[in-house]
Amino acid sequence: MPKSRIRRKAAYTPPPAKMPTRLNSRAWVAPLMLTLFLVGLAWIVVFYVTGGKFPIEDIHNWNIPIGFGFIAAGFAVSTQWK
Repeated sequence: MPKSRIRRKAAYTPPPAKMPTRLNSRAWVAPLMLTLFLVGLAWIVVFYVTGGKFPIEDIHNWNIPIGFGFIAAGFAVSTQWK
C-alpha cells in the first residue's frame, strides 16, 4: 500500500504578549481596598475608645456612618479586583 503524503504545516507561534500598562494594571486595587477597610475600622474603634472625642467630636454619632462609609468604599473598590 502506498504511503500517504504528510502535510507540512508551519509551527504555531503565539502572538507576542502585550505588556500591561500602568493604567490597565489592577495592582492598585488590593492595597487601596485594604487601606479603606483599615481606615474605616480604625475610625470606628477610635470613636468608641475615646468616648466620642475623636476623630471629629462635633459630629457626634455621625462618626459611625463615616467609618462604615470607608468600609463600603473598600467593598466597592474590591469589585475591580481580578
